[in-house]
Amino acid sequence: MNGAVVYHSNEPLPAFKDVPVSEKQNLFVRKATLCCAVYDFADPTKNLKEKEMKRQTLMELVDYVTSANGKFSEVIMLEISKMVAINLFRSSNPTPRENKAIEGVDMEEEEPLMDPAWSHLQIVYEVFLRFVASQETDAKLAKRYIDHSFILKLLDLFDSEDPRERDYLKTILHRIYGKFMVHRPFIRKAINNIFYRFIFETEKHNGIAELLEILGSIINGFALPLKEEHKLFLLRALIPLHKPKCVAMYHQQLSYCITQFVEKDCKLADTVIRGLLKYWPITNSSKEVMFLGELEEVLEATQLAEFQRCMVPLFRQIASSMNSSHFQVAERALFLWNNDHIENLIKQNYKVILPIIFPALERNARGHWNQAVRSLTLNVRKIFTDHDSAFFGECMQKFDDDELKQEESSSKREALWKRLEEMGGESSPSGIPNGKSSQ
Repeated sequence: MNGAVVYHSNEPLPAFKDVPVSEKQNLFVRKATLCCAVYDFADPTKNLKEKEMKRQTLMELVDYVTSANGKFSEVIMLEISKMVAINLFRSSNPTPRENKAIEGVDMEEEEPLMDPAWSHLQIVYEVFLRFVASQETDAKLAKRYIDHSFILKLLDLFDSEDPRERDYLKTILHRIYGKFMVHRPFIRKAINNIFYRFIFETEKHNGIAELLEILGSIINGFALPLKEEHKLFLLRALIPLHKPKCVAMYHQQLSYCITQFVEKDCKLADTVIRGLLKYWPITNSSKEVMFLGELEEVLEATQLAEFQRCMVPLFRQIASSMNSSHFQVAERALFLWNNDHIENLIKQNYKVILPIIFPALERNARGHWNQAVRSLTLNVRKIFTDHDSAFFGECMQKFDDDELKQEESSSKREALWKRLEEMGGESSPSGIPNGKSSQ
């Protein structure tokens, strides 16, 4: 047709090197069309010949895209986007995660589901990655095919249970964000919406860590001063991501994003610390250890003015963590004093901070069951006594006075209850339950 060579469908297509340059585009279209055939990999014995032919053809497309030395035409762009869409934008995994949640399966400990069609999918991803990354791809033309609808479907794939697929998607989306500047606000908003749904509706998504990894790089490139849109993203999406129970699956990437914001604009430290305190875990010790680790990273980038705004509620929480009966939580809280920057901030405000944490320090020193926690506590006490022994003595006196008052109050309360019990026993007629008289 139109002077092009037409190949019979049952015949293998020739290699690109065996046709003249004028025919290569038409041959690419034929090969891309052949790769639009989707096969059932659930049965490894079906369509073996066709599957192998498609695999080899996909490898040829990878070579063609990689070695291109002229701008891709719109025909090539259309065929690549069509072939990618048919192969990748498939139905989700057969076993919905909602069912697994009802059955009580622990998603964190479950083995990831590996897609049996990966031998083909991987090469399709490789074709698309090399196309997006190629200098021969004109973003102004390609945006007609890699449009908002295409990007949304690509983002849906991040919920794949196959970690190999999510890794490719992470690299590809990052490349698209870098190449297609016109799509950047849309991509950020779409990721935002995924986070909102995850935090406030489902708490089920496999690709949060990968999306946060992309965002870590994006945040790193934000220009100063930060736009209000970016600050709202921190406040409404990133900080609430500490809420879900499965935060451990993506906490490392989340912590990096949060710290990037504070390093970009130190005035955000107060907002971030108060956000952490809002979602602070009460009964989950391993989560609390993670929060304390993140808190140290944020405090490392915090300046004096911001520290002073939040230090009272912050050290009330740190005191509570120091007193934890879980030794790892108590240790992690006491390790904050090993950081020179944090120790310096504390010393500049010790007259506010020491009275808050003193009861926790003293109770640990006198009676914590763990030797390592007691030892760390004594080290922290020494820091304060060396800095201002007189003020430390005042705090000790106040603590002893408060303890004495509490003991007196407890004794009075116990005596009152005992007297009430005695009075109740005296006024109740014998043999009649609950002191009720028969009438």
